[in-house]
Amino acid sequence: MFSRSQVRLSLLAATLVVVCCSLAAGAQQKSSSRGRKYKSPPPTAHIEITILRDVNGKPIENAAVIFHPIEGEKSKGNMELKTNEDGKTIIDVLPIGDTVRLQIIAKGFQTYGEDFKIDKAEMAREIRLKRPGEQYSIYKDHDQTNDAGQNPHGDKPPNPPAGTAPAPKDKLAAQPDAQPSQPQPPPK
Repeated sequence: MFSRSQVRLSLLAATLVVVCCSLAAGAQQKSSSRGRKYKSPPPTAHIEITILRDVNGKPIENAAVIFHPIEGEKSKGNMELKTNEDGKTIIDVLPIGDTVRLQIIAKGFQTYGEDFKIDKAEMAREIRLKRPGEQYSIYKDHDQTNDAGQNPHGDKPPNPPAGTAPAPKDKLAAQPDAQPSQPQPPPK
C-alpha cells in the first residue's frame, strides 16, 4: 500500500512538472512579442580626413579633428579625434544623410571650420591649414585690393553712406581761407 501511494504521488509530481515547464515555455514565446521592436541603426559612412600644411603639403600630426553632427540648427554633441603621423584620421560612426560641422585645431595654424553633408558611404577630404596671418586693425591703412589684386568694389571707389556728400580729398585745399580745427604751434 505504501508503494501505491508513492507511485501516485510521483505521477502527480511529474505531471505538475510537465505542466509548469509547458507554461514557462509559452510565457517566453509571448514575452518576445511584447515590448519595443528592434530598429536597426542607419548605415554609416567611412570618412577619412587628411590634414596638410598649405606651404609644403607635409602632414600635420596630432591635430584635433572635431565632428559636430547637426540636427536642424541644434548640435547633437561632438566627437574629437587626433591625426596620426600621416596627418590622417578616420571615423566610421556618422550616419549617411547627416550634416556635420567639421572643425580642425592645430597648434601654430589657423583654425578651420566647414559644414558638409554625408551623402556617400565613403568620403575623403584633404584640408590644407595656413599659418596665422596678421590681425586686421581699423587703425592701420589697408590697400583696397583683394587677393586677385583688384578693387573689391569694381573699378569705382565705394559709395559714401546715403545722405552725405562726397568729402574732398584735402579739406584745406577745398577751403583755402579756413582755419585749422586744432591749434597749431607758432612758426619758428
